Amino acid sequence: MRCPLCYSEETRVIDSRLGDDGDTVRRRRECRDCEHRFTTFERVFLEQPRVVKSDGRRESWNGEKLRRGILRALEKRPVGLDQLEELVGNISRKLRLSGEREVTAKQIGQEVMDGLRELDEVAYIRYASVYLSFEDVSAFSVEVDRLHSIERNESEAKQLSLLKLMRRKKRSEND
Repeated sequence: MRCPLCYSEETRVIDSRLGDDGDTVRRRRECRDCEHRFTTFERVFLEQPRVVKSDGRRESWNGEKLRRGILRALEKRPVGLDQLEELVGNISRKLRLSGEREVTAKQIGQEVMDGLRELDEVAYIRYASVYLSFEDVSAFSVEVDRLHSIERNESEAKQLSLLKLMRRKKRSEND
């Protein structure tokens, strides 16, 4: 690493720490020639897959476009920017780590819907109304009913797993 002050290549690492939940390495360095100290960051570079649109066109990944679409669905909803950034980051990371060179816009849309469903139901319905191209009010109603059905099933599954856990605990206490 070249010193930013004197451009010498004679530098040494003084300290290294993980940052961004282990996604980066922060290094404090010192120039051996001028003794200037500076910080560098090291990050793994993984390319985002290309996006295949519904008409067959291919585009480069655009995280800002994803962010704008989600932000539009979240407008005037009680969801913070940190939650928005976490959702965008999770979707980007999941697609990048899939190892695929290309992903369809439909896959991205489904990931957004899954994330919004857990984050905010109203934003989910807003996004779904555009993404699924609702033709009329009945299609809108069907999606709301499907959302309620999913929530009921998830709630029942959580209750059943809690019951199983309580039974195991009771058995282990009786043994």
